[in-house]
Amino acid sequence: MQNIINAFLLVYAALFPIVNPIGSAPLFLRMTRGRTTAERSVLAQSVARNSFFLLLGSLFIGSHVLEFFGITLPVVRVAGGLVVAAFGWRLLHAPVEPDLNNPKVDTGPTIDAFYPLTMPLTVGPGSISVAVTLGSQRPMAADDLTHLAMLGGAAVAGLAAIAITIFVSYRFADRIIMFLGARGTDVVMRLSAFILFCIGIQIIWNGLSALLGKTL
Repeated sequence: MQNIINAFLLVYAALFPIVNPIGSAPLFLRMTRGRTTAERSVLAQSVARNSFFLLLGSLFIGSHVLEFFGITLPVVRVAGGLVVAAFGWRLLHAPVEPDLNNPKVDTGPTIDAFYPLTMPLTVGPGSISVAVTLGSQRPMAADDLTHLAMLGGAAVAGLAAIAITIFVSYRFADRIIMFLGARGTDVVMRLSAFILFCIGIQIIWNGLSALLGKTL
């Protein structure tokens, strides 16, 4: 049971500072100006759904694609852990701005839920790379298929929690910004960035342990 809870928390804690729905809420609000509350709610729901499926595909298929090209999982873990740690370090020391992860996209009067609201505003290359790295953390052996399925379900639940966070952050962007303020938003993201940095170091250690175990 503890492993299942850890899998859920790992997925959520690793993706939250990269997806950064709270930090992206001001930009979402600005890009949907002129829309009614109902229209903004529909857009937020579509963005959350699109983000869920993008991250789901990256989590469960991304590492298999790398294996197809002959890249072993321990190497994926080391490389991906470096990427995760680097993102965490950058976010930890980033200046305060509405969007800490994704480039600002200039949009015209017509805006689509997938581009640019889902990509690159919400799920960018950083989020996808983190999801691929997390997918490489799956157990190597499949002796207990029930336990493996439960871990997979916990990971999917973590992605669902991210999607819900995206929806809530975008749907109530104006209220969240007013409640937290600039200082509160910055504090939340700094703490999340430190956790992300620690997760990256842990993933690197797991990959190095597997590689050193094979050489010894």
